[in-house]
Amino acid sequence: MKVLFRNVKELVELATSENKLISELMIEQEMLVTRRTREEIMDQMDRNLTVMEQAVEKGLKGVQSTSGLTGGDAVLIQNYMKNKKPLSGMLLLDAVSKAVATNEVNAAMGTICATPTAGSAGVVPGTLFAVQNQLNPTREEMIRYLFTSGAFGFVVANNASISGAAGGCQAEVGSAAAMAAAAIVEMSGGTPAQCAEAFAITMKNMLGLVCDPVAGLVEVPCVKRNAMGASNALVAADMALAGVTSRIPCDEVIGAMFKIGQQMPSSLRETARGGLAATPTGIALAEKIFGKAAVESE
Repeated sequence: MKVLFRNVKELVELATSENKLISELMIEQEMLVTRRTREEIMDQMDRNLTVMEQAVEKGLKGVQSTSGLTGGDAVLIQNYMKNKKPLSGMLLLDAVSKAVATNEVNAAMGTICATPTAGSAGVVPGTLFAVQNQLNPTREEMIRYLFTSGAFGFVVANNASISGAAGGCQAEVGSAAAMAAAAIVEMSGGTPAQCAEAFAITMKNMLGLVCDPVAGLVEVPCVKRNAMGASNALVAADMALAGVTSRIPCDEVIGAMFKIGQQMPSSLRETARGGLAATPTGIALAEKIFGKAAVESE
């Protein structure tokens, strides 16, 4: 299969030499690979954006998962923002609340857009709809935000992993946060090289993050990890825009993440047999939801 780029180095070099946005190269790559028109590809991503908007709106109104493990935290955060002066700042906490909202909708069996997975679906839209209030992007620029995220997600998926079962939560929320950081930089007027720096800075600081879902459900600690992923993305984007660089090249960071995932024991890769899932409270919650006999038979 012919593609325009296979790694971040090729992506940045191509964007720089042709004076194009990373989002534009991802659109062109989609046209090349899928043989669809630009209009068809843009329309599909527009529909994805609409799904994200609806998920955030629903989550901010308050939802509850069937298990009872998650729900309502996005509302709590928004109320806190209205009634107090957040220590972390309004934009960052707004991104956190919208990331949480998305993942609470996912846990409540609502419709979300996997970016790159369902368990990490809150970071990209959470940050997008938060920076929207400050950067005032057009609809096309918001769609391009998703293509920029997708370009980096494409590289990770083809050179490492975006699966918690294969590489731990670093591969899911870590990838999502890094993808969002790169997209924030482009929307803020940063260079393709700065997008890559933001990605690398974010990913480096989420290496080793395990996947340990309590009761095997994509709720605890997944929802709150999306909140932290959104925070990481915003800070890394600011660092990159300020001129801070990663000493380790982006592709090497991705390679390190892949190797770390391979070295993780299976108990820390989505099996619910280690980490938080194996704590006394984690086990008790699993027994409450599924019954003691079912948990013991695992």
